Amino acid sequence: MSTTMRTPHEPADPQGAAHPIRSLTVLPAHREDVELHTADGLTLVGELALPCDDEGRPTTPAATLVTLHPLPTHGGYMDSHVLRKASWRLPAMADLAVLRFNTRGTSSPRGTSQGAFDGGAAERFDVAAAIEFAEFHDLPRRWLVGWSFGTELALMHGCDPAIEGAILLSPPLHRASDADLDTWAASGKPLVALVPEHDDYLRPDEARERFARIPQAEVIGVPGAKHLWVGESAVRRVLDEIVAHVLPGHAPLPTTWSGPVGTATDDDDRTEEDA
Repeated sequence: MSTTMRTPHEPADPQGAAHPIRSLTVLPAHREDVELHTADGLTLVGELALPCDDEGRPTTPAATLVTLHPLPTHGGYMDSHVLRKASWRLPAMADLAVLRFNTRGTSSPRGTSQGAFDGGAAERFDVAAAIEFAEFHDLPRRWLVGWSFGTELALMHGCDPAIEGAILLSPPLHRASDADLDTWAASGKPLVALVPEHDDYLRPDEARERFARIPQAEVIGVPGAKHLWVGESAVRRVLDEIVAHVLPGHAPLPTTWSGPVGTATDDDDRTEEDA
């Protein structure tokens, strides 16, 4: 693992004022640039955000999110806005570790992962590398969080003994087969699908039919939402649902923060087309 330490927050308000959580708010975390190494010989770039103490030292998280980004051929990458905001907020607000990385051939400001996009097939090595990284670094209670194409990777390749469950954001079910769903069904692992009312690919009623193969699957239709989860209210709903399922009793998240805060630039919060 290679690491680069960053402190993206400003000194605390001396009056201890409560700052509203806005779209570009960045809360304290111990952030490290990391590298993942796949079984087929590639190096993938990523970032691990951990909860930290008042001195910026990492602390043991309550649970871990291993995130899988949207389709890289349509603008998806580790900085896709919902995943980035999870890394900005959840270490501080929910004591969660957030691992983000670029799948093979994907570029972001963090860098470019080696290899080439393979439509979800060879990406099985990428998912395995991320899970192994979390295991090796003793990150507890590992959950997959996939968005769009990332949900396909979770369904096809993520039903691993080291994974506690999975949360799927806007699952299109284009690539995952019934056999993949049956594997999850047999595992008994929790599976939660957040399905926007106005999704471009799979809407709540059809999603309930498709996921009926998995008895333990929970399909949550989100009124008014779209595939890209654009807008602060949509992001809040996603993050609240993630925390509610990974750490029951800890949601909804607060809407203000009384400690150190930072503000990202607009370039850090691009919303991309993905599938």
